[in-house]
Amino acid sequence: MGRPIIGITGELDAARWGDWIREAVISPVSYTRAVERAGAAPVVLPSVPPSSVAAFVGTLDGLVFAGGRDLDPALYGQERGAETDEPDRRRDRFELALMRAALDAGLPILAIGRGLHVLTVARGGTLTQDLPGHCEQRARYTPHDVVLGADSLLGRLLGTRVSVPAAHHQAPYHLGDGLTVAGWSPDGEVTEALEVPGQRFAVGIHWHPEEGDDLRLLTALAEVASQPRPAAAELAAAEVAARSAQQPRKPVAMKPRAGAVTRPPITTPRPIVEASRNFERG
Repeated sequence: MGRPIIGITGELDAARWGDWIREAVISPVSYTRAVERAGAAPVVLPSVPPSSVAAFVGTLDGLVFAGGRDLDPALYGQERGAETDEPDRRRDRFELALMRAALDAGLPILAIGRGLHVLTVARGGTLTQDLPGHCEQRARYTPHDVVLGADSLLGRLLGTRVSVPAAHHQAPYHLGDGLTVAGWSPDGEVTEALEVPGQRFAVGIHWHPEEGDDLRLLTALAEVASQPRPAAAELAAAEVAARSAQQPRKPVAMKPRAGAVTRPPITTPRPIVEASRNFERG
């Protein structure tokens, strides 16, 4: 059997090559390199209308939801705060539809940075829009300590404490349907990882394994993606059984600062170059 094909969500933004400046589908090359090193074949996905989602889910063997700019807070019932990015609504619509369809189909998923927030909101959860002091430099990955549950998939793969590269200023607040907390900050204040019990592999994390040398998570994704997909009825029964059997961990996340979600939005012009900066913020 050949390598499993892993889709990586991309971003539509202006980019320059030679004398040309055009809207392009962009993705940090670290994602494609890491997926290839983990034993899979990477494909970057553009933010297209949701009508294409079924074709992607029916063709791909797995998905990486990549980092990027903040989700539109209107999607979880909040106004945009001063520290929240101007949203890319095309990407938001596409990735929420893709996440829901992939979970329904039992497609293996690794949701990174922004991807963890897509997972949360797709399941009906909400986010804390800004964590004061949690991220010292939003455009640079720095070492980040995370505690993992010993009984979680992440804990079994990586151990109960890891130091990982991360750069996030938001976090899940109210969890969505069927999600369990698998990782949190050492002080217990911030949710750092979520899992979907009953799925073959559905994990959301705040850190960026593609930026480091530890490929265990991506290798695990590729291994599960190479296996035959179960029937929909089997998947649904497994998820129901897992939810019934598991004692959910209380969600943890810093509360928003007073007034953080009620300030009027700040709009700033988007540059036409250095488009990849948006991926570094998730």
